[in-house]
Amino acid sequence: MLFEEKKILLKNGKTADLMSPRATDAEKMLHFVKTACSETDYLLRYPEEWTMDVEQEKTWINRLRTSPDTMAITCYVDGEVVGNCEIGFKSGMKIAHRASIAIAILKNYWNLGIGSAMMEALIAVARERGTEIVELEFIEGNERAKNLYEKFGFQIVSEKPNAFKLKDGTYLKEYYMQKYI
Repeated sequence: MLFEEKKILLKNGKTADLMSPRATDAEKMLHFVKTACSETDYLLRYPEEWTMDVEQEKTWINRLRTSPDTMAITCYVDGEVVGNCEIGFKSGMKIAHRASIAIAILKNYWNLGIGSAMMEALIAVARERGTEIVELEFIEGNERAKNLYEKFGFQIVSEKPNAFKLKDGTYLKEYYMQKYI
C-alpha cells in the first residue's frame, strides 16, 4: 500500500516529509534501522541482527509498496530517513477487524512531533480501511512510547513477563495495547 505524501512542521521549525519508503533509499533505510536499534533497547533487534543487504532491502520495500495489507510510512528530514512506521492489516474472517502498528524514530528526532504525526496517519489509514482495533506492543521501561500511545487512546490489555532478554541478562516485560476506533 502506498501512503499519500504529507509535509509536517516539526517543533524545531524544520519540515519533514512523510511518504512511502522508496527502493532507491534502501541503503538509507538500512542505515536508519541499524542506527535506531543501536540507540535504544526498546526495539526488537540489536543492530547486528539486521543482516539484509541493499538488494534484499529493495525487494522488501517494493513488496511493502505493492502489498494490499501492509503500509509503511517513512519520515525524511533534509533527505535523510529519520523515522519509519508500519501498519499491518490482519486477514481471515476472525481477525480481519484488527491491525498492528510499529514505530521507530532516531533519537535526535525524538520530541519533535514525528511520532504523533505518524500515529495520526496510521490511525487514519486504519479507519479508512474499516479496522475496529489497532494494536501494538512496547517494551517495559519505554515510557516515551507508552505516553505517546496513551495520548492516542491506547490502553494496556495484557503483559508478557520476561519477553525480552538483553545482552546483559536483564529480562523485560512486553506490554500489549489496543485502541478501538
